[in-house]
Amino acid sequence: MAKIELIHIAKKYKDETIISGLNLTIKDGSFTVLVGPSGCGKSTTLRMIAGLEKQSDGQIWIGDKCVNETPPGSRDVAMVFQNYALYPTMTVRENIEFGLKNRKVPKSERETLIGDISEIVGLTPHLNKKPQNLSGGQRQRVALARAMVKKPKVFILDEPLSNLDAKLRNQMRTELIQLHKRLGTTFVYVTHDQVEAMSMGDEIVVMNKGVIQQVDSPLKLYNDPDNVFTAQFIGTPAMNIFNFGDAHGLRVETASKIGYVGFRAEHVLMSPKDRTEGLILEGEILTRESLGAENIYQIKSGPGIFFVKTFLEALETKDHIRVTIPYDRLYYFDTDGKRIRTYEMRQEAPERKTLVTAGGV
Repeated sequence: MAKIELIHIAKKYKDETIISGLNLTIKDGSFTVLVGPSGCGKSTTLRMIAGLEKQSDGQIWIGDKCVNETPPGSRDVAMVFQNYALYPTMTVRENIEFGLKNRKVPKSERETLIGDISEIVGLTPHLNKKPQNLSGGQRQRVALARAMVKKPKVFILDEPLSNLDAKLRNQMRTELIQLHKRLGTTFVYVTHDQVEAMSMGDEIVVMNKGVIQQVDSPLKLYNDPDNVFTAQFIGTPAMNIFNFGDAHGLRVETASKIGYVGFRAEHVLMSPKDRTEGLILEGEILTRESLGAENIYQIKSGPGIFFVKTFLEALETKDHIRVTIPYDRLYYFDTDGKRIRTYEMRQEAPERKTLVTAGGV
């Protein structure tokens, strides 16, 4: 196991800066997920840790060693890619064994390692098969087993499940979580799928345009986002965000100028039983997505289109509804999109104030 530290990392391609001044600590033994839209720099960061890309500036530490000048094969890092990169003419056993032979590992030790790892990932019945005779999930297990026999300090996984169908992806997510717990090794995982990130990582790094937006646990990211980008990237559906000037009826005082107000779809009250003070919106239901126990509505209102998630019985499209978002469920952001956590809210009479800290939480 090993801690990873990235200190003032920069990456440039000719005149284009991909990553600038990135600082990140990946905890020893953690399952850390780098997530963000395509082109945000997450895979480039991963490749720099592995040594497949050379950083333009900064230091990379794995454990107690600076690996800036250390070649990929000597960094004690194992990588698993989205394309499994298996040798088609070799059996499963030979694919797993290939790297061990190159490292001159004795045959008896190779046999023990292959047997142990194959048992862990469920490949024992398939050791004599060729890759073309395996399912997508089984091929991914071969790629994992080939990495595991190296017994690395760090596992690096670059969108390893993106080529699998939805059902198999869900299954492999569970298996990877169990595998991490069993090995106790540092996992660094890259994905553009925020659902994948939320379900797998114990710590998530949200990136955009080469800049880290927030590093936190899944629940903290969802409930306490630092900025508009994180608020809208994490969560399905995304957090509803309006320009503050369009949210009529809100009287809020803060040291920062409020630019945006947001709320989660599940915090909208469609039929509040008691008198609930909050932001009131009226609109027309445009679409309804039924997900079994819950429904997601898309509603067109004066300030803009927003989403509502509810377990109530289904309403029809074109219905006109009036909803309330309680004041303590609202999130405020300044004009740059940064979160405002302390503010004063005026309700009804101007002299009546309520001090709210960490709004929306």
